[in-house]
Amino acid sequence: MTDHGGDWAGFTRTYGTPPLDFSANVSPLGVPETVRRAAEAALAEAGRYPDPLCRALREKLASCHGVPADWVLCGSGAADLIYRLAAARRPRRALVTAPTFSEYENALALWGCRVSRFPLCEGKGFAVTEEILSAITPELDMLFLCEPNNPTGRTTDRALLERILERCAACGTLLAVDECFNDLLDDPAAHTLLDSLPRYENLLILRAFTKSHGLAGLRLGYALSQNVPLLEAMARSGPPWAVSAPAQAAGLAALADDESLEAFRRLIRRERPRLAAGLTALGCRVCPGEANYLLFFRGVPDLSRRLAERGVLIRDCSNYHGLGNGWYRAAVRTQAENTAFLNMMEEVL
Repeated sequence: MTDHGGDWAGFTRTYGTPPLDFSANVSPLGVPETVRRAAEAALAEAGRYPDPLCRALREKLASCHGVPADWVLCGSGAADLIYRLAAARRPRRALVTAPTFSEYENALALWGCRVSRFPLCEGKGFAVTEEILSAITPELDMLFLCEPNNPTGRTTDRALLERILERCAACGTLLAVDECFNDLLDDPAAHTLLDSLPRYENLLILRAFTKSHGLAGLRLGYALSQNVPLLEAMARSGPPWAVSAPAQAAGLAALADDESLEAFRRLIRRERPRLAAGLTALGCRVCPGEANYLLFFRGVPDLSRRLAERGVLIRDCSNYHGLGNGWYRAAVRTQAENTAFLNMMEEVL
């Protein structure tokens, strides 16, 4: 297995059949029909290079977010942009929370960056607290925040987010905010820093179509910042033609498909509390997540193996800094799938 969820190929090789996959936090509703058709139509032009600047997609994203097109950089998923950011800036010192998405630290380590971790405590609901402000000093080159955080599903209080941004600006620290799961929150507008982009040159926001529109296999993400030289440096810090023609076409279609995204939000609002209640009833300690996944603790070190043997894949979170054995993450899926998962949990426990 890889360090991430969603390794259905490895599971299939090991167990001989595809899993019921709760390890990857992607839409269980599948790729919207209009998006699939757009990607398929783009294959007719597969004999020529895709637009290396993603002009049409950047212009559409800029229009959706109310920013200039040169404030947008598209990439092959958010992970691609994380690595490009680290390569473009090559920071000497950076700060991440713990636990959080591992690729921030992995990308920084490639450039010899000294990475510190701000611990998120279970006793405080794994929330970022104002103590992080004292960790932001003029020696800090970069801070990564995941909003909502992966794997905890928690967001940071908006007022504290703004104080963090102000503190970073005062210290000359670049704040990279990963908002890849923002669209799946109950109130996305209440948690985004998009409206702060015009006021802060040190702010970069990461987003992706992976989770919200079910495009994990096509790889499509984008970065937003008023710091155009930084975005240009990121573009030069990786191979050209990072976004395929089908991915660009799918992105344009996805931006026009609000109905599918809202259907996914409705599913999350309905099924997340039901899944949380079911896990709690099975003796799990469930983190009060706000996105389309739940972090939970159950003191069974081989729970993921037991479930895998029965065809269910969950994310073992023991390799996250700040967690350990017994911590797991499960995606919120359809009612039937969630019921099947809870029944399987009851059986193995």
